[in-house]
Amino acid sequence: MLFLVQLCVLTQYATGISAALTKRQTTEPNILDWIDPLIGSRSGGNVFVGATLPYGMVKAVADVDGENTGGFSTDGSNITGFSALHDSGTGGNPSLGNFPIFPQLCPSDDINTCKFPIAARATHYKNDSITARPGHFGVTLENGIKAEMTISERAALFRFNFSDASNGNGSMNPVIMLDLTDLWASRQNASISVEAEDGGATGQMKGNGTFLPSFGAGSYVAYFCLDISGGKVKDSGVWVNNRAGTEPKEIYVTRGFNLFYLQAGGYLRFQGPLAGPILARMGISFISTDQACQNAATEIPGPNFDFDGLVSVAQEAWRKKLAPISLEAGGVDDSMQTSFWSAVYRTMISPQNYTGENPHWQSSEPYFDSWYCIWDMWRVQLPFLTIIDPTTMSNMVRSLLDTYKHRGWLPDCMMSTCKGWTQGGSDADNVLVDAYVKNLTGIDWELAYEAIANDAENEPLEWSIEGRGGLRSWKTLNYIPYLDFDPIGFGTNSRSISRTLEYSYNDFSLATLAKELGKDTYTKYLSRSANWQNLFKVDQRSSINGVDTNFTGFFQPKYLNGTWGYQDPIACSPLADFCSLTSNPSETFESSAWEYMFFVPHDIGKVIELLGGEETFLKRLDFFHTSGLADIGNEPVFLTVYMPHYAGRPALSAERAHSYIPSRFNNSEAGLPGNDDSGAMASFTIFGMLGLFPNPGQNVYFIIPPFFKSVGITNPLTNKTSTIRNINFDKEYKNIYIQSAKLNGEEYTKNWIGHDFFTQGWTLELVLGDKESDWGTKLENRPPSVSAGNSQGQMKEKH
Repeated sequence: MLFLVQLCVLTQYATGISAALTKRQTTEPNILDWIDPLIGSRSGGNVFVGATLPYGMVKAVADVDGENTGGFSTDGSNITGFSALHDSGTGGNPSLGNFPIFPQLCPSDDINTCKFPIAARATHYKNDSITARPGHFGVTLENGIKAEMTISERAALFRFNFSDASNGNGSMNPVIMLDLTDLWASRQNASISVEAEDGGATGQMKGNGTFLPSFGAGSYVAYFCLDISGGKVKDSGVWVNNRAGTEPKEIYVTRGFNLFYLQAGGYLRFQGPLAGPILARMGISFISTDQACQNAATEIPGPNFDFDGLVSVAQEAWRKKLAPISLEAGGVDDSMQTSFWSAVYRTMISPQNYTGENPHWQSSEPYFDSWYCIWDMWRVQLPFLTIIDPTTMSNMVRSLLDTYKHRGWLPDCMMSTCKGWTQGGSDADNVLVDAYVKNLTGIDWELAYEAIANDAENEPLEWSIEGRGGLRSWKTLNYIPYLDFDPIGFGTNSRSISRTLEYSYNDFSLATLAKELGKDTYTKYLSRSANWQNLFKVDQRSSINGVDTNFTGFFQPKYLNGTWGYQDPIACSPLADFCSLTSNPSETFESSAWEYMFFVPHDIGKVIELLGGEETFLKRLDFFHTSGLADIGNEPVFLTVYMPHYAGRPALSAERAHSYIPSRFNNSEAGLPGNDDSGAMASFTIFGMLGLFPNPGQNVYFIIPPFFKSVGITNPLTNKTSTIRNINFDKEYKNIYIQSAKLNGEEYTKNWIGHDFFTQGWTLELVLGDKESDWGTKLENRPPSVSAGNSQGQMKEKH
């Protein structure tokens, strides 16, 4: 019944959005023309640039031997295959890229003149041949073979055109080979069978492989079913390393002796010359080969595969997802719209909807995968989806809770159906509470409280992959000690400062939910949310290259006995070495003590007090952002851009946002300052340009002027349109200071606003000028903080 209700809601949503889209298209260009999937495709952005549906499981693109974390990059490297599973914007090891296929023309009739191993077959692509747009990716190899791909939810369709690659020899026999590998070469074992009749019109390869997740524990099994057509089959078989043969028709491979990585797979050769392109349909499943074949047959029916029709369906799906947003650009450079709409697009690439493809348990609840990782996603990306796509966001929350029901823990990271490494706290807690304070529906909030309380009270054996470690110390000492003694569970014994700060905010989230649900644990968890103060060393100083910064007071590690340890406050910043779980593990994670000084999202008022008052706080923020200490390419820094709001200086937040957009976040192929992290960099861009930035887990959005003359967002559930309109807007961005504001026609003096703005369809008018004013500066106009006694009761919409 629940799914039936959802289907009705989705049908109404699609109908309403389609109507809005039709109306908009009469006056506006195709919104998809503003999307450039290649933004962030080199210099470490690691974005997925290929064909996908919104939240789609199958993601088809060319794989390269250069920057290949997302499969393809515009770094000029060589293409090694075309595969149908990928993640987007991740760091670390390349993710997925399973079972790549590769087209080639071999020099002679001898199949062994074909190039089978990765290094041998790698071929450069023509730089000017790349076509990337929603639902479609195409590229031409240097040898003239043109490859295109599109997708459905669980299958991909590849189209290979050899007409310009024969070099005058039209009789050459095209080969399509499949490699039993992935991008990381993590395969543990795999099998393939080839079914094709010589002289027949089609052939099929199917099989499976066991692989390792790129940032997690355990292994996963993926299954494929590849149907190939487009000519007369000449022969088929399997290959191992650099040799192939027509017999046998199946093979099973393992890692082998001394973990030697055997390269192997299958092939199909067609009789040349071809009358047209070769089409290869690949169904994917995490359940079975039969289900992979069924996915392909159901979603891309044959025998005449409709490539262009699939592209059209995908593009329409993307138009509907983008339809709630409307812009009046106000004459700004087109690059700003390209940056904005491309960022919106990237927020819906992951998490991925694996419903029906969960091999670990059966459930009627949705199942989403590729939470890579929630530590990155909870701060900006998931709050954006709460605004633009609340129905899907509700399904994601239900998926997290269903994971808790069946695995006993909320995930902090999850990919390829495996448990991922925990980076800090139990950050799914913040996701659930953010959904609550913003009134997402269809969620079991009592179950949500139980799941978050489990994170807060019970330590798992392996807290590297779930829950929190060091809870005994957390409850007795009220901080996570440096070199903690933790005989209850085990994990990477590092990050004592950042875990203390993250656990504090996790407990604040739990306190928020406890109070709203009438639990008597509210006071306990609110008290624990202040534990961050126990690592503040008031007399700690910081130097850069031996020169004192003249700022005092930083978080420092503390031993079990209460004495202080030491970590240089600039350690783990861009001025020093990067600190991750495995590379230079330290007491702060991926950011310095300078940066973490501002990570107290629930009590910035207290941070201001501890640092010596508003003037010192603002000077410290400015020094942080101008000295090279701030890493704008990593998520913990995002909130610091808007910290001046708490000191009554929202104009400085606007200035800082403009200092990073578009200088660091722009429409170039290197237009991201770091990994997109499943759409986190994209969401920072979007919220900055919208003029409302969230403090997730709280019903707070900081107000700055949007980067466009006006922005409208239609809530897909209430069908009400919220509007932010700039008065005196100028496209050169000289007028970026709010002089006054009106909300629904009445004076509005707060420098923040709640989520009602989006659900109720309010209108916010901002009068701009070229100098800072006193708007939003008074104490009563600033965002709430626990220490000010106004953090609760203002953060939740009426249920």
